[in-house]
Amino acid sequence: MKKLKMTLSGVLLATSAMIAPGLAFAQTETAPTQQTPAEQAEPATVDEIVVLGRYIPEPNRESSEVAAFLTSEDLERTGDSNAAAALTRVTGLSIVEGRFIYVRGLGERYSSALLNGSPLPSPEPLQRVVPLDLFPSSILDGVTVQKTYSPNFPGEFGGGVIDLHTIDAPADPFFTMKLSLGGNTESTGKENLIYYGSRTDFTGFDDDTREVPGQIAIAFDTGLQINRANFSADELQAMGQSLVNAPLRLLQREKTPIDGGLELAGGFSQDTGLGTLGVIAVAGYDNSWRAREGVQEEGQFQGDDLVPVSTYAVQSNQNDIRLNFLGGLSLSTDDHEVKWTNLYVRNTTKEARSTAGPDFDAGGGIIRNDYTEWFVRQLFTSQLAGEHHFMDGMLEIDWRAAYAKTSRDAPYESRFQYGVDADGNFIHNVQGNLISFSELDDDIVSGGADVAYTVPLSNAREVVFSAGVSSFDNNRDAVRHDLQFEAVNGLTEEQRQSRIDYLFSDYNINPSTLQLREIAGINGASAYDAELQVNAAYVMADAELIPLVRTTVGVRFEDGQQSVTPRDLFGGATPYQPTEIDEQYWLPSFTGTWNFAEDQQLRLGASKTIGRPQFRELAPQAYTDPESDRIFIGNPYLVDTEILNLDARYEWYFARQQFVTAGVFYKNLDKPVEAVIVDVGNQRQQSFLNAPEATIYGAEFEVKKYFEFPDQNAFVSNKRWLVQANYTWSDSEVSVGDGDTVLTLGGAGSPEPADFFIQDGSRLQGQSEHVANLQLGWEDDTARSQATVIVNYVSERITARGAGTGASREPDYVQEPGVFLDFVYRKDFTVMDRDLGFALELRNLLGTDFDEYQERGNKIRINNYELGQSASVSLTARF
Repeated sequence: MKKLKMTLSGVLLATSAMIAPGLAFAQTETAPTQQTPAEQAEPATVDEIVVLGRYIPEPNRESSEVAAFLTSEDLERTGDSNAAAALTRVTGLSIVEGRFIYVRGLGERYSSALLNGSPLPSPEPLQRVVPLDLFPSSILDGVTVQKTYSPNFPGEFGGGVIDLHTIDAPADPFFTMKLSLGGNTESTGKENLIYYGSRTDFTGFDDDTREVPGQIAIAFDTGLQINRANFSADELQAMGQSLVNAPLRLLQREKTPIDGGLELAGGFSQDTGLGTLGVIAVAGYDNSWRAREGVQEEGQFQGDDLVPVSTYAVQSNQNDIRLNFLGGLSLSTDDHEVKWTNLYVRNTTKEARSTAGPDFDAGGGIIRNDYTEWFVRQLFTSQLAGEHHFMDGMLEIDWRAAYAKTSRDAPYESRFQYGVDADGNFIHNVQGNLISFSELDDDIVSGGADVAYTVPLSNAREVVFSAGVSSFDNNRDAVRHDLQFEAVNGLTEEQRQSRIDYLFSDYNINPSTLQLREIAGINGASAYDAELQVNAAYVMADAELIPLVRTTVGVRFEDGQQSVTPRDLFGGATPYQPTEIDEQYWLPSFTGTWNFAEDQQLRLGASKTIGRPQFRELAPQAYTDPESDRIFIGNPYLVDTEILNLDARYEWYFARQQFVTAGVFYKNLDKPVEAVIVDVGNQRQQSFLNAPEATIYGAEFEVKKYFEFPDQNAFVSNKRWLVQANYTWSDSEVSVGDGDTVLTLGGAGSPEPADFFIQDGSRLQGQSEHVANLQLGWEDDTARSQATVIVNYVSERITARGAGTGASREPDYVQEPGVFLDFVYRKDFTVMDRDLGFALELRNLLGTDFDEYQERGNKIRINNYELGQSASVSLTARF
């Protein structure tokens, strides 16, 4: 509660400036007394003026920015297993591929993810932003989504900053154990594709079956391409026979088991001579299966309409095994705290997949492709941070230092192709076989320090001057080797009809039948090195110069140097020079908050920020995304995006944990990065370019209200009923004027007319017009139960610009996420003096499918499959 002493004339001045019925002032009442002439001559004073915002939650009161906060209670209510799923409940946020968050319709490239304030690297080839499905909700104390920019955050900001906060050591010791079981209607108990792999696959760790064979690893290290020119026939035979055969190549069908998980958590605090020592630890294991049956098509114009020229029926079965461990130590006193937080996450995906159907490149003949894949994504981060208060809290110093490393290992990523003989039987097309080994390592070394000094302006008002510096160095190394068996003298009919493990048995791997060779990457760019160094400093002032009006003004300077260097694995020169982007930016920001009435406030914000191209978008190296089976290739001619952000939001906190907010926003993007489909020969690839300009604008609304009905029956009156809803409407426009040009990979960096690739007035890629969430539920303290119905809706969005140029350009690729309906029920109970917790989670009850398409005359199903409904139950024991 803030208190302010002023003259009566000052109060009148303030009230005349703050015309509102519920002014947040209160005058202490005193009994009237007889005043002497001397007392009458003295200026009248008001003993207390109080800002009444008693219902404004602490995070919203402390933050001067437009922000949303997910608390541990929110995470428990929705039951979401990871940070990505939980964030879809926040106003204006939607999830893409189950991993990446779009804020206000802007793709993941325009947002940044932090862990306890430190940046994170990404194990994804196509993204520099870390996928948020890597973070189980059990390790999180909360999540902050800041939608207006402040200079103490990195300058790469368009949609928002997502700061994940890990749990701290508890005041009271605890230990919990959680067991869970689950299933999916498309997967569990059904006959689905599988391949054996290794004996220990269920743990998420391979038993070295997928290790690169010694002879091939030595050949990779020599820098010589594996072929007949560099190695003898005997050496090639030994290399080919060293590759694991049946366990990693033979597709089979088995019944898919149920999902399962185990989680352990514990912590305590202990007073010591140096302060309070806190310990926290969380460990989890999760094993889940998801099968898919769907369709993938490619279309081409016939007249004015699109018609499918390739149609593949797709079957896949994916086994995801996640391991995570969080360990933290803290030492704290009244004025000082030091924390050491370590997080390890390992997410392994084992997938068997088959696609079959008429293929345009095969003259309309039936082609089948079988895939076996094993992807290991790992994240390790260690952060040491401190908070120190001096001079009775007037001076605060925060610092942090962190090392984070991610990796993606994809050994034995295999494809085997089949055609059809005259009798309709599938036979081997040996030219279509491929075995790939790829590795990606990405690390960040970062550090920063912030100093804040508080200067009182009165008994109630103050100004906080802040300054800070930060630095991070992000390095990435990506390598991919593609191997293929060539039929030296062609295959016999018997060999073409044989089973896959028979064809590639040691008997057939010899100089006259099947011989191993290495395929060079496109343009020789089979590997690349990338680096991003950013050094930054900022100053900021947060002050309440006049009563009830809080302003935050600051500026950040960033010096960023980004480079991507394609490498030829065989020592040759690539046709592309290293890409280097060396830019310096001054990024100002302003936010004003007017607490004009009791528990009501208005926020205004303006800022300038940037967006940098991601490493993969700059690397001219072909990469096949297993999620979409689409080939991606970068564009080394991309440049940074500069963004102007304007925001306004009204907030009314009318009761504890209950509120109404409404806001509007506008963004102007200079040279935003857009994905485009390009034709390379008979192959379609997805690349990137800078559109000339784009704007996005919209409005947000959110309400949270509890209801109680004390005079009803026991079932109703014992509960507190929740209604929480949010809705975001937004629109966008990409502007392409006469004379605007773009730089593309196909154009070798020469300017090309922008309207060849992008239609003026089209919607910004990734932006949905409507995003809505609804939660209906109850909390029953008597029965110790909680239930929530959760509805999420996201309207269609563009995923890539259509192929072709000018008048012959195809329609854009569009995804329609649709409506998702979930139900979560939780109940606590006691058995033999032991507290237990039961949870039931039902997901996608409407059976919404994944649907990506093109449409003109006909609907071309680019990528369409059923997601199925999911259910899980869990039991938690608290010790």
